[in-house]
Amino acid sequence: MSIAGQVFAQEDAADIAPEPLDPAYEGIHGMVVFNNASALYASHLPLYRKPHNAQLIYKIEAKDPALIFLVRDADMVTIKPEKFNLQRLLRGEQLTVKADVYIGHFERGGSLTYEQVELTFSEQKYMRMLEELGEPSTLQVYDEVQLSKGLRILVHQIQGAPSYDHLVLLYQNIGCITQIDTGIAVPSEQFLINRLSFCGSMKPLYFETQDFAEGGPEHTKAHSTY
Repeated sequence: MSIAGQVFAQEDAADIAPEPLDPAYEGIHGMVVFNNASALYASHLPLYRKPHNAQLIYKIEAKDPALIFLVRDADMVTIKPEKFNLQRLLRGEQLTVKADVYIGHFERGGSLTYEQVELTFSEQKYMRMLEELGEPSTLQVYDEVQLSKGLRILVHQIQGAPSYDHLVLLYQNIGCITQIDTGIAVPSEQFLINRLSFCGSMKPLYFETQDFAEGGPEHTKAHSTY
C-alpha cells in the first residue's frame, strides 16, 4: 500500500464511531475515594446487577485540594456523582462529572461535606465485570493491581452470593499471597487482614458484605483488565 493509501486508511479508522452506550448503565454510581500522598483514586461500589455490575478503579483529579486533605484524614470518604453512563468508564474513557462528597457511606448515614465538586476520571486502573459469576467458594482470590510506582492494591474478586468486596492498599514491593482458603465464603475482615499480613505494610480501605449477601446471577464468568 502506498503512503497516501496508508494515510487514508488511518483516517477512515479514526472516523469509525464507538459502539452506542448501553442506556442500562445510566445511573448514579457511588464510589469510595482513597489517596496516596496527593494522588486520588475512586473505586466503584459494585452490585450484582446493571447498572452497577462492575468492579472498577480509576485515578481521579480534583481542582480543590481540600478533597485530598479530607480523604487523607477521614476513615472513609464516598462520593455520589451526578448521573452518567458507567460504560464510559468501563471503556477507559476520561470523564468529568460533579459529585457530592460524604464522610462515611453516602447511603448509610454518611455526612454530606462538599456539594457539586468537579472531578475528572483520568485513568482506568482496574476493571472486572460481575457477569456469569460462579458459586460461592471458600477459596478467595485477589487481583494485585499496580496503581503507581511502589503502590499496589489488592482487589477481592467478588463471587456469587454470598461474597464480599474488599480493597487493601499495599506499600511494600514484596511478594504477596493472592489466594486464600478461608473455610467459609464470607470471613471477617480481621481474619482476612491476618491472612494477608505477609504482604507487608498495608492499609485496609473498604470491606462490604451487605450488598453481596443475596441476589446475584446463578453462574458467572468474570473478566479482569488492569
